[in-house]
Amino acid sequence: MDLLRQIVEQPIDPDYYESAAHRLGDRPPVRRWALAATVALAGLLFAIGAVQTTQRAPLAATERDELITRIKAAESTLETQRAEIAVLDSDVARLRVTAASGDSAAEARLAEIDRLGASVGTVAVTGPGVVVVVDDAHGSDNDTRDRVLDLDLQILVNGLWQSGAEAISINGHRLSALTAIRGAGEAITVDYRSLNRPYRVEAIGDPRTLPASFAQTSAGAWWNDLARNRGMTYSLSGADSLTLSADPGMVLRYAREIR
Repeated sequence: MDLLRQIVEQPIDPDYYESAAHRLGDRPPVRRWALAATVALAGLLFAIGAVQTTQRAPLAATERDELITRIKAAESTLETQRAEIAVLDSDVARLRVTAASGDSAAEARLAEIDRLGASVGTVAVTGPGVVVVVDDAHGSDNDTRDRVLDLDLQILVNGLWQSGAEAISINGHRLSALTAIRGAGEAITVDYRSLNRPYRVEAIGDPRTLPASFAQTSAGAWWNDLARNRGMTYSLSGADSLTLSADPGMVLRYAREIR
C-alpha cells in the first residue's frame, strides 16, 4: 500500500526533478538571454505585422471599392457602345435596302443575306420555340458538384441544336458559330460576358417536336440525371413567341465591292 500511495502522490521520480534542476542550473546565462531575446523579437514582429494589417485594411477596402466602381463604369460604357452598334447596324441595313431598291439582282442578294443572317446570328429573329431554365441545386454553396458548369450549358445548347433549334440565346445573349461558353472562376461567361443565375436558354424552333427530340438526345439524359441525382433546377416549356437579338460579336470583317 505504501508503494501505491507513493506512486499516486509522486508520479514523477524525485530524481528526475533533481536532474532537470541541475540541467537548468548548468545552462549558460548567454543561452538563456539569447532565448529570451528570440522570443521577444518574435513577439515584436507579430505585433508589427498585426498593426500593419490593421492599418492597411481600410486602404484595401477603399481600393476594392474603387476597382468595383471602375468595373461597373466600364461595363456600362460597353453596354452603351453595344447599343450604338445595334443602331448603326440597323441604319446600315436600311441603307442597304434603299440602295438595292429597283435592282432585282441586288434585292435577291439581300434576301439571301437575311435568310443566312437568321442562321448565323447576324440579324434578330422572332418565332415560337422553347424556354429552358436551369440553376444550381439548393444549398450548393458548399458543394461545387451541385452547381451548373460551363460544360453543362455547352451540352444543353448542343442538344438543342441537335434537336432542330434554329436560333438560341442564353440570358439574352445570342449564340453563333463564334460564341464561346466558358467558366471564369465561379462564373460562367458567354463571349466573356458573365451570366447571372438562373440560366434562361431560349431556342426558336417547333415547340411541338423540340421537347420530345431533346429528351431523346444525350443532352436530355444528362440534364435529367443532374435534376434527379444532383437536385439541380431544370425545366423545359414551350413558348408561342420568342425574340432573339443578333449576336453583337458577328461584325463585318471583310468586304469586297462587286462590279
